[in-house]
Amino acid sequence: MTSSTKNSTPETSEIREPKLMTFTLPKIGWAETILLLCIPAAVALALGGMIFTGAFLNYTLIDPGLLVTRGLPIARVIHDGAAAVTVGLLLLATFVLPGQNAVPGVASYTQWTAARWAARAAAVWAAAGIAVLLFTAATTIGVPLTDDRFMKQFLFFATGIELGQSLLVSVTGVLLVFMTLLLSKRVSVIAFAAAVSILALLPLALSGHAAGSDEHANAVDSLAIHLVGVTVWVGGLTGLILLRRRLGTALPAAVGRYSVLAVWAFGAVALSGIINASLRISSPADLLQSYGLLIVIKAAILILLGLAGVWQRQLIIPKLIREPGNHRHFVRLAVTEVVFMAVAIGVSVALSKSAPPVSQDSVAGVDIQLSLLGFPFPPPATLLTMLTQVHIDWAFAGAAAVLAGVYLAGVRRLRRRGDRWPVGRTVSWVLGCVMLFYVTSGGPGVYGQVSFSTHMIQHMGLMMFVPPLLVLGAPILLALRTLPKRRDHSRGLREWILIVVHSRYLMVISHPVVAAILFAGSLVVFYYTNWFEFSLDTHQGHVLMCVHFLATGYLFFWVIIGVDPGPARPSYPLRIILLLATLAFHAFFGLAIMSSDTIFAIDWWHALGYTDDTALLNDQHVGGGIAWGAGELPVLFVTLAVVRQWVTSEEREAKRYDRNADRTDDAELTEYNNRLANIAKRDAAQ
Repeated sequence: MTSSTKNSTPETSEIREPKLMTFTLPKIGWAETILLLCIPAAVALALGGMIFTGAFLNYTLIDPGLLVTRGLPIARVIHDGAAAVTVGLLLLATFVLPGQNAVPGVASYTQWTAARWAARAAAVWAAAGIAVLLFTAATTIGVPLTDDRFMKQFLFFATGIELGQSLLVSVTGVLLVFMTLLLSKRVSVIAFAAAVSILALLPLALSGHAAGSDEHANAVDSLAIHLVGVTVWVGGLTGLILLRRRLGTALPAAVGRYSVLAVWAFGAVALSGIINASLRISSPADLLQSYGLLIVIKAAILILLGLAGVWQRQLIIPKLIREPGNHRHFVRLAVTEVVFMAVAIGVSVALSKSAPPVSQDSVAGVDIQLSLLGFPFPPPATLLTMLTQVHIDWAFAGAAAVLAGVYLAGVRRLRRRGDRWPVGRTVSWVLGCVMLFYVTSGGPGVYGQVSFSTHMIQHMGLMMFVPPLLVLGAPILLALRTLPKRRDHSRGLREWILIVVHSRYLMVISHPVVAAILFAGSLVVFYYTNWFEFSLDTHQGHVLMCVHFLATGYLFFWVIIGVDPGPARPSYPLRIILLLATLAFHAFFGLAIMSSDTIFAIDWWHALGYTDDTALLNDQHVGGGIAWGAGELPVLFVTLAVVRQWVTSEEREAKRYDRNADRTDDAELTEYNNRLANIAKRDAAQ
């Protein structure tokens, strides 16, 4: 097989696919050389930026040593670069690179090559992550690495302090990615590693200025989104450069698919960057200070990269399609973009280690309520304030906006090609998105941590009101009707949706009993363990609470009233019985809270300044009443939906029978009558 043939059809090389992880390196050319030089350039920029902002002066009082002060930004640059390459290569293998049909489910040669290189990048990421953990501990403790006291204090830092815990969790996630890639060549396992690698990025949002500042929820969320967007963008482009020779004539299709990811990553980076910057500068005048000038540099680079992306989509990709073997123009532009991205990474590291104009220190001791909530304490809760108070949770608000926008775009695409889509489904979905925004950013979101009763309003909204509205929108069915089908045996979003909805995992968790236990049983686990206080006291606990109850609520109602394709659903009578049983459990759960003499999360309420335990217990009893009564309206609504689906299914079955009778001239009825006549003749003969 010639080299040109191997490049043009990489999937044909599956016969010689290695059985074990091998450690061959990509061929080093001018593009790879420049990519390698980006690392020391980013390190130099990070160190120069810290000198420019005076960040090194912060170590004058407690100096952990030159190794730590200089080693931390260097380790962080290597850490961020390796993370980007790992995530980018894994996402390319999961969504972008061509697949194979020789052995379904097994990675193609190109996909497996990307996974092998991602494993090596993950090893570098893990090593750099350990270095970052050690250097950060030394900086926080103020003890050099060589000091005899360091190891004992380091263990406490890594296991007992939130900053250390977040870094340790991230390193653990990266090691899991590395081990996973060593053990399997299946595309689904590579996709799992990609998901874990993205999750390993999220704890890093807790390791910067954002975690301890006021508005820490939005600061942490925006930083997490920023990290994911940057790594997807930088890593994906770097991966395409490294894999260009193996892709051959498949490169134009891969670049086109990556460009879609890049557009989403650009939007995430831009919006999260604006939110982050707004929390760190108080006025436009701050942009003229050293810290602000670095932000201006990052913004300028982002604009240039956006223009380069437009150029690539408008000119480079069409040229690649016309001349599949000519990669020169793409590689030149892509390498230039990566160079600018490396500059941005270096500037970002300098910013993360420098003090912004707006102090990121919490106001604990001055306003304890502001310190705990992250925003000013709201006025007393009334019906009016529950309807009018707003504190935007940008992560969930952005998610609601994206979900609504993508859904409406899908409906528009269907109508453009002449297909119909029920208006009721669109209305239900949009209402669900609006309700999600209200529950997380409106009154329930504002007062969710202020009292037990208002928390229960938010909880019931997330669990009982938002999910059924979203389920009735039938998003999976809409996605399957609008997303294009891949022809090169790779897996796009449409293919992954089909794999998930027909998977054994979904078959298990969507079993009526399992779904009901996850839906109702998690209430008991949440309130009768430390999870409830964890959700009040920490941002990650709050996000976990919201995501969990949205997911379990969606799963339960998807089993009951969903019209999307998936595992077989129970009969309609069983669905109604399941609903009634759930309603009874909610009533029992509400009564249990109303009769309880134990105050849940009492330390949190005392920290907020609520010292009257009798009033706290009374408010908790009110919350129990809300849990009891809040389930009745949505369950009634869902019951009516089940009855309507039952009736319409009977009508469809009757119409199908009538059409079949017309086609066969009532053959089924004639056969039935003949059978009765034969039985009657036999009885008469006896």
